[in-house]
Amino acid sequence: MGSAIGANITQQRERLGWSQARLAREVCRAAGVVGDPVGRQEVSRWETGKRTPREWLPFLAAALAVPVEVLTTPQTAAEPPLPTLADFLPAEDPLEPLQARTGGRIGVSQVADLAQRVHGLRLADDFLAGGDLMRPALRELRKSVRMFREHSYTETTGRQLLVQIGELAQIAGWIASDAGQHEEAERIYRLGLSAATQAEDRTLAGNLAGSLAYQLSNTGRELEGITLARAALDGAGPDAPPKARALYLDRVAWAHTKAGGAENAQHAMRALGEASEALSADSEGSESPAYLYWVDAGELQVMEARVFTELRRPLRAVPILRDVLGRYDATHTRELALYLSWLAVAYADANEPEEAAAVAEKVLTLSADIASERTAERGRVVLARLADYADVPEVRAVLDSAA
Repeated sequence: MGSAIGANITQQRERLGWSQARLAREVCRAAGVVGDPVGRQEVSRWETGKRTPREWLPFLAAALAVPVEVLTTPQTAAEPPLPTLADFLPAEDPLEPLQARTGGRIGVSQVADLAQRVHGLRLADDFLAGGDLMRPALRELRKSVRMFREHSYTETTGRQLLVQIGELAQIAGWIASDAGQHEEAERIYRLGLSAATQAEDRTLAGNLAGSLAYQLSNTGRELEGITLARAALDGAGPDAPPKARALYLDRVAWAHTKAGGAENAQHAMRALGEASEALSADSEGSESPAYLYWVDAGELQVMEARVFTELRRPLRAVPILRDVLGRYDATHTRELALYLSWLAVAYADANEPEEAAAVAEKVLTLSADIASERTAERGRVVLARLADYADVPEVRAVLDSAA
């Protein structure tokens, strides 16, 4: 019976479009209790069948505006439900406030200061690599989590603070992933997903989930990457800002590409087309979160070219990459090295080893002083691809230099 109740609670909550944190608040209101005896973590236990609501059941039904029988009657599902972002939340709530909060009261000014620091860290990532930013990013994240757990604030301020923790976790996770700290990055992304979900910010939750899906796809967990990328897109919903939908569709395309196979290639190409359509809906009147400032037509072109390269279609990839790189900001050294690495591989696949060697030399030169595991890995990929043409003098020179 407990598992049936859990499935019904989830179904009714999602019908209202509520997060688990929102349902917890509504249950407390329905019960007329002061404080938060029921939190997001408790709702999660009910939904997964780890606990039964028992005395909270009438208040659950009242909060969800359904008879108690709707929650207790087993439902016959036609097919297993698709995974949602709730399936990827941490098992325990790392953001649960302390019962005795030792810190003082904070207001909007402290949250605004945090927002500025988060955006500053995001801009720094445009010019510096994960190895350079890892320590300050983690320090800022720990401080913001302590602020949420140890201080007091209004409900509105608490929600704004959760949003900033989510944004900070996204950029900190990205930095950790770039530094090759994948387990740490995953933990950070899941923390951020918890914060965004509790804040009921579906767009931010999608950004965090999409970022984690991208890492999973690149680290040998391709099927998980597809599942999470799809959940990120579905969770954000059709009303997400055009830039957000374009980015999430790009993540879907990449996840299917990395999974390999003809069917996944078709899914990838379809997602690329949908991403382009989504971005075309963006206009001056469209409002997008500040963290999507970098999503534009050029970035979508790069992803398209990367997909073509991975699918061994270099004649489609090379012109796109040359066009984008011809107008790319040279001060963004890491991204420039990464994008050039795809061009080098595409040239090799097109049986143009001399061109591949020339581009590869630029990649290795740019990567030499970058504390980024991503660029280091791409350098290894390029060298491995060039090894097929080791008898070409230009290629031999690059390989010897790298050795």
